[in-house]
Amino acid sequence: MKKLPIGISTLAEIRANDYVFIDKTRHVANLVSAGKYYFLSRPRRFGKSLFLDTLKQAFLGRKDLFTGLHLEHNWDWNKNYPVIHFDFGAGIVQSRYELDIKIGQFLDEYYNKYAIENIYEDISGRFSYLIRSIAENNPQLVILIDEYDKPILDNIINPAQAAEMRDGLKNLYSVIKSHDEYIKFVLMTGVSKFSKVSLFSGLNILDDISLNTNYADICGYTQSELEQEFAEHLADGNVDKTELKLWYNGYNFAGRV
Repeated sequence: MKKLPIGISTLAEIRANDYVFIDKTRHVANLVSAGKYYFLSRPRRFGKSLFLDTLKQAFLGRKDLFTGLHLEHNWDWNKNYPVIHFDFGAGIVQSRYELDIKIGQFLDEYYNKYAIENIYEDISGRFSYLIRSIAENNPQLVILIDEYDKPILDNIINPAQAAEMRDGLKNLYSVIKSHDEYIKFVLMTGVSKFSKVSLFSGLNILDDISLNTNYADICGYTQSELEQEFAEHLADGNVDKTELKLWYNGYNFAGRV
């Protein structure tokens, strides 16, 4: 019996250790063929991080991780792309200073990885220079940002503090739009739907696929996927399927059940 992938958000670990994995990789191919800039909103613990990591591994050319999956024969494995991946899901930031430190640490990781000399001090300048520098010696790059809104939501009961977080994040995200020539693909995920008149006023090119029926099952499990892929676990006499459905069903993003 395959193990349950509880709390695991990396494709490599799931594929290497015989965990149950629902193949969502058709969505990877569809997104890349249909557009370039995307936003996806889903609740916490819904599989957003795993989907972003799946995208990341595909763009990095890790074909070995996709054996037997839809993407194995529906992806150009001759082309690899550098990936910038920021994840705001871990920890809590309670001031603009802490947020800037966190973003700086993200940037430092990639400056070190690509041996780029740090000639700017401000965040937007550093992010812009990072994108241009990576693109000089590589094909277009990919930008993945997970839980883009968490620093704001962490401070949601303090409007002034939340506004500071919004401005700090906007300072980072607004860089993306002006570097279109260097970018192959962008996906940002979060819990709250973005507003084109505030945080994303400088990034109104994002296609919000949160309620797009074509991507309704991009994360999470449909009833049919649950019954098929978790059949052995559901056959356990201790599992009450009716109670399971009562507790966990309810999310439906205009798609299949």
